[in-house]
Amino acid sequence: MLAAFTFNSTENLPVGLLADVSRDLRVPLAAVGYLVTGYGLTVAVFSLPLARATRAVPHRHVLGGVLTVLVAASLASALAGSYGVLLAARLATALAQALFWAVMGPAAVGLFPPSRRGRVIGLLSVGGSLATALGVPAGTWLGRHAGWQAPFAVLTVLGATALVLVAACLPVSRPGTGHAAYGAAPDRRAFAVVLATTALSGTGAYTGFTYIETFLTHVSGFSGAAVSPLLFVFGVAALAGIAAAGPLLDRLPWTMLAVPVALQTAAMLGLWAAGGVRWVTVVMLALLGLAVAPVVMAAQALVLRVAPGRTETAVAANSAAFNTGVALGALTGGLTLPLVAVRGTFLVGALATAVALVLLSPAVRGTPPRVGAEPSGG
Repeated sequence: MLAAFTFNSTENLPVGLLADVSRDLRVPLAAVGYLVTGYGLTVAVFSLPLARATRAVPHRHVLGGVLTVLVAASLASALAGSYGVLLAARLATALAQALFWAVMGPAAVGLFPPSRRGRVIGLLSVGGSLATALGVPAGTWLGRHAGWQAPFAVLTVLGATALVLVAACLPVSRPGTGHAAYGAAPDRRAFAVVLATTALSGTGAYTGFTYIETFLTHVSGFSGAAVSPLLFVFGVAALAGIAAAGPLLDRLPWTMLAVPVALQTAAMLGLWAAGGVRWVTVVMLALLGLAVAPVVMAAQALVLRVAPGRTETAVAANSAAFNTGVALGALTGGLTLPLVAVRGTFLVGALATAVALVLLSPAVRGTPPRVGAEPSGG
């Protein structure tokens, strides 16, 4: 959970500090936004190859390796004095994260009985969601007061702590053994639906959210000092969504994916339509937080259920799909920014999310038929 918190905080930190990094490194705002694009593309491209290359390596060793890279790259980011150095550090962190997400779920789920898969994923998601609720807002506040490099220094310490804990406490197990190594109810069609939903919802969310700082200050009229508290609202709502959906993942896996996708669509439409009204912005931002985190959590829980092969590979594919969405979203937002302004990026994002909802609806109505099957064995 601590490692998930650190990785998610590192990934999303530039969202709250776009203007500061742009001003300090003397690069365009869109170039800083492309730090998110490059990060997502790296994870998308390398998740599957790295997962396959390390299939025979015990999870503790893999996690120790990726956390070592995280610590080194975070330190490099804290010391970065140029855009090139920061970009290189971001790409190194993305490589580590590509493998981290592939291994984290199966490693944790394997420590518990099969019937608790959904609840374990829900608990892991708390760590990731705390990054949104606390890590990014706190990092934004610290960056504004002590320089944008300061949050990366803190993340270096947190990553080192997670590294020590994993190295000391996680048991070594032979890869490919135990119930967590394979899906409980393998189904290729269901797996494809989850991947498509993950990619489209990620694209929709990050088309607008990558530029949320600019939206809040230029469209809604909030001051720069209000950005951090507003991101905190988003994060607290994300935690609430995780807490509400987590206990239901084992019983209602498809519903717990469809409902937040629908909420995400509504929230982004609301921000586009009424983003100039401050109280509406706050409500819609909270609704977006309530939706985005459970989408990721429910998709991962479903992948562990319907994986057609090894779960590490399946989770890596889902991570690649999500980060493809993140990269496409940030890229789409950057490309459409001059055409539709920052407000219009939320409309574009809402349309992409709505497509995900359309693709998902047949599964919610009962197809593919085998997805709801109970595990047939260990």
